[in-house]
Amino acid sequence: MNKTEKIEVDRSLSENPVKKVKSFFKRPKKTDVDNTGKSEVIEEKKDLVTKKDVIANDTIKDMKNRKKVHKGPKKIVPTDKDHPVPNKKEEKLFVIPLGGLDEIGKNMTLFQYKDEIVIIDAGIAFPDEALPGIDIVIPDYSYITNNKDKVKALLLTHGHEDHIGGTPYLYRTIDHNVPVYGGKLTLALAKSKFEKSTFGKFVPKMKEARGRSKFKIGKYFEVEFISVTHSIADAYAICIKTPAGKIIHTGDFKIDLTPVDGDGVDFSRFARLGDEGVDLLLSDSTNSELEGYTPSERSVGESIRKEFEKASGRIIIASFASHIYRLQQIVNEAHRVNRKIAVEGRSMVKVFDIASELGYLKLPEGIMVSLKQIENLPDEKAVLLCTGTQGEPLAALSRIAKNMHKHIKIRKGDTVIISATPIPGNERAVYNNINNLLKNDADVVFKKIAGVHVSGHGSQDEQKLMLNLVRPKNFMPVHGDYKMLIAHKKTAMETGIPEDRIIIATNGSRVEVTKSYAKLAGKVTSGITLVDGLGVGDIGKVVLRDRQQLAEDGVVIIVLTIDKTTGKLLAGPDIVTRGFVYSKDADIMINEAKVIIKEKIETLKEDDAKNWSILKVKTKDVANKFFYEKIKRSPIILPIVMEV
Repeated sequence: MNKTEKIEVDRSLSENPVKKVKSFFKRPKKTDVDNTGKSEVIEEKKDLVTKKDVIANDTIKDMKNRKKVHKGPKKIVPTDKDHPVPNKKEEKLFVIPLGGLDEIGKNMTLFQYKDEIVIIDAGIAFPDEALPGIDIVIPDYSYITNNKDKVKALLLTHGHEDHIGGTPYLYRTIDHNVPVYGGKLTLALAKSKFEKSTFGKFVPKMKEARGRSKFKIGKYFEVEFISVTHSIADAYAICIKTPAGKIIHTGDFKIDLTPVDGDGVDFSRFARLGDEGVDLLLSDSTNSELEGYTPSERSVGESIRKEFEKASGRIIIASFASHIYRLQQIVNEAHRVNRKIAVEGRSMVKVFDIASELGYLKLPEGIMVSLKQIENLPDEKAVLLCTGTQGEPLAALSRIAKNMHKHIKIRKGDTVIISATPIPGNERAVYNNINNLLKNDADVVFKKIAGVHVSGHGSQDEQKLMLNLVRPKNFMPVHGDYKMLIAHKKTAMETGIPEDRIIIATNGSRVEVTKSYAKLAGKVTSGITLVDGLGVGDIGKVVLRDRQQLAEDGVVIIVLTIDKTTGKLLAGPDIVTRGFVYSKDADIMINEAKVIIKEKIETLKEDDAKNWSILKVKTKDVANKFFYEKIKRSPIILPIVMEV
């Protein structure tokens, strides 16, 4: 190779950065060295090596810069060959979800290391039509009851009912001295539940947390609160450190880059914890089926402003009471256009009182009026803020829509804004309210395209961002029904997490976590506990079945009077029905039933006729068979036997 050829090679290297680095580490072949001009070639080689050094250094800098640009999914966890071999002597931490998986609501997760347990959230769920008469649903606390001496703390991510609603019920099970940790607003909302509780008016010790607050709990646990954005103030993710490993639980979150108020998402802290190494990430899956990003809460304020400017009459707004940021934007707009606000709905009144007292809700002087006062204001000066976005039968908006409200009657010119979307299962009730409002000539703003509501949960791109910030060794989607968990699993795989490092758990799963692995390791007792009035857990499947049967086919009461000595029928049978058939329209059928039942009783032997159990069973069998054959209905049959 002569000097000209070497210059050509050098030029080609400068044009191809990949060849630069590869060529730099190649040794020249012996044939390239001209034995006749050794000293001259050696000098030229020194020059060439120097040039290569410069080129290679520049190339390495370029490559470092290129790494900052993300060009698609990349591995964010160790590959299989990098996985440490599981060691039986490794410390183990157990993650035990008791609620929030394969469902929406009643979020609760236990973290157990040796003889200590900390709990994240104690939520409730609201009943559907399959649970008639039930007020709320809470998790089965059996495992906690059996390990109550191990519980060291309750950590609350934020103040929504599906995360704090069950706290008074939980404290019926655990030691009253167990402290509660959470944000200022969250603790205030939780405290109000204890003050109104019928289980004894005690309040557990409460410890306020802020972004990056750290607490030592028990012998083994260190916890840290990390700021996130959600639809309520003081929302936090929680990092749990134990000798067995480090876990981050995101709580409910979205990535709102223009939040209305608050600290926003603490990106740098998530990234730093990711650099340190996170053994398991539990992340919100609620919007895992939605592509892109969830719009900012600030965009709702802009839409509300437009509706306020268009409205010429009264404005009635239904919102979730816990949406503090949205309530603040509504207050701001009302003040801007010189309107007064009245609040209706127990939960809305409670949140207004608590949030304004703590400074989370800023109310201009003189803006609030009572319901009686708002009726005397000119229409263009009035705003009513109420509950009932989900069509709850007794909520303020539902009563207004049905013209059953004591103070507010819908009239032409009213603008009704429903600042929410129906939760699955509530669509029919919500649309019934909308139809009733429209029938009364109200202008109803409810469609999603109106922009008067955005979700408080992150969509797929926000979930990907969280995964890339934390870069966990293992991942477990939480907070969502099964299809949401699977969608979140697929999103995680797109970011580079191997499928065998993703855990799809169910309520009651026992997830074993070490610094080497995370895996499912059995089950604990789990399920639901039904709350009806003051009764907790006393409603079982039999009672629910009876309630459903009563709702579907009603009840038939059959009254018999028999001789105590002989067992002969002295009077009746008399038949009374409720929710079965209207008696006046079914006299012929009822009379026919009486005849058939009487004939059956008269054919019984004397001993059987005097036996109440046999008499009741025979009466039920005859009545059930008759009514089903006659009208294909199966009411509850209640025989009542009187002896004289």
